[in-house]
Amino acid sequence: MGKTYEGGVPLAEVVRSGFVEGVHRGSVVVLDAAGAPVAEAGDAASPIFPRSSNKPMQAIGMLRAGLPLTEPADVALVSASHAGEEFHVERVNALLRRAGLTEEALHCPPDLPVGESAREAVLRAGGGPTRIQMNCSGKHTGMLLTCLAAGWPLDGYWRPEHPLQQGLTAAIEEFTGEPAAAVGVDGCGAPVLAVSLAGLARAYLRLVTAEPGTVERTVADAMRTYPELVGGTLADDTRLMRGVPGLLAKVGAEGVIAAAIPGVGAVALKIDDGAGRARMPVLVSALRRLGVEAPVLAEYADVPLLGGGLPVGAVRPVW
Repeated sequence: MGKTYEGGVPLAEVVRSGFVEGVHRGSVVVLDAAGAPVAEAGDAASPIFPRSSNKPMQAIGMLRAGLPLTEPADVALVSASHAGEEFHVERVNALLRRAGLTEEALHCPPDLPVGESAREAVLRAGGGPTRIQMNCSGKHTGMLLTCLAAGWPLDGYWRPEHPLQQGLTAAIEEFTGEPAAAVGVDGCGAPVLAVSLAGLARAYLRLVTAEPGTVERTVADAMRTYPELVGGTLADDTRLMRGVPGLLAKVGAEGVIAAAIPGVGAVALKIDDGAGRARMPVLVSALRRLGVEAPVLAEYADVPLLGGGLPVGAVRPVW
């Protein structure tokens, strides 16, 4: 596997009633518009699993292999970790039906929506976990449609040795500029490749600065045009893309997020303990180092802590 991730440094602290009760460690890298490092903390050079932050590059690999999508909204959905809201499920269903497939063709496991309101609505209606509600069902649908277009077998489309996954690996390695250090199994059952945070930031910068009409720019533009399909109505990456002009962002499990703005720069970070609550305050701190300001960033600068239902502290960046 090569070099092992060494772990990060304190990036955020948990303050309750004026008392620091915990610290979140992690690693982060900030690149300028030319791709040169502006700031760095922790270990940004060793491989980590970016998890769903790899999805834009996987979408590029699918389109290059012949994924027959012409609607930007569908491209956004294939790049998504959706919340399982009704409009997500309906769009995935429509893509499957058009190809003559059912959700049984999906390899991702049955799940409830990750969005709280969508999950509660399913349970109130007497429903339960389904494959199509799983937050990676858009990506898996894109994988199936790519296989159909390329004449590849659907059976085992999720296995690393399948020609589909070989093509997606090539796309990730091309845009990060480094070979995958490891291949794992993601939460959805598809492969996840290990690359460095520096490589991840480079990839996102390449997507937003690509020439119009290229496949990579097509993916970046689709995600930024339809951010609700990428995450959900209340998702962090959705709100960021709505609130910061030109910004491309995608969260990943275990405390990962990557973001880039053309003409400004890119950020990639990982919170070592996987805590989502520390991810956004650190990202805000990183974006501000690039001179980025927007009302939505002020909302994420500190994450409130409650006591008795009232704010008594916050998770705030220390980097």
